[in-house]
Amino acid sequence: MSDTYYVYILTNPYNTVLYVGITNDLRRRVYEHKEKLVPGFTTRYNVNKLVYYEEGCDITQAIAREKQLKAGSRQKKLDLINRFNPDW
Repeated sequence: MSDTYYVYILTNPYNTVLYVGITNDLRRRVYEHKEKLVPGFTTRYNVNKLVYYEEGCDITQAIAREKQLKAGSRQKKLDLINRFNPDW
C-alpha cells in the first residue's frame, strides 16, 4: 500500500506570512486551515491560502523536506513558490 504525503506552503491574504506544513490529505488540511478548525499559528495569522505543494510517497523524505523548507530563508521559499505558482 502506498500512501501519499504532501509538503505545502500557505500564506495569508496579503502574502506576508509563510507557513510550511506536511499532511497525508492536502484537501482536508487546507480546509481545516481555511475554516480555522485547529487553533495555532495559522489561525492567529489568518494563513489559509495554498501557494505551493510537493507530493511524495515516503513519509521520511516528506518530513526531511518539510524541515529543509522550514530551515530555509524566506527568499528561498519565495523563489520556490514563484517557480511553481508565478501568479500567486
